[in-house]
Amino acid sequence: MTSSIEGFLQRHRRVALDTSVVIYAVEANPKYFNLASRVFNWLESDGHAVTSTLTMTEALVRPYRVYDIQAVDKFYSFLLTYPHLEWVAPTLRIADRAAQIRAEHNLRTPDAIQAATAAVSGATALITNDPIFRRIEFLNVLILDEMLQ
Repeated sequence: MTSSIEGFLQRHRRVALDTSVVIYAVEANPKYFNLASRVFNWLESDGHAVTSTLTMTEALVRPYRVYDIQAVDKFYSFLLTYPHLEWVAPTLRIADRAAQIRAEHNLRTPDAIQAATAAVSGATALITNDPIFRRIEFLNVLILDEMLQ
């Protein structure tokens, strides 16, 4: 079923990436790397994606916790030079939209910021591995675990 990820990507001009997708790609997660790499291959060709700068905060926690500066450098070198990946810093508009999303859908603040970043940035879809995002009706959500079934 993994081939359906390409169909999903073709239906969207701009997608949002949740932190998990980024971590799977950079760390070459054995279970999810194939799916995550397909997303990044799409970005190399003609795809466009956005993610919040919060993604970097979440992705770097473990490397900093275990003092793995090489892993920190790997995240930076991979992600900051990636074509067609736009890093969006939280703005007042995003903060306001995140508060609305959090209130309406009972999400944690980081998840609400990711959803608000997608909405404000014009993304029509979100790629994640967290089914909680199914609560967001304005985004077409792709859950990586569902692609493995």
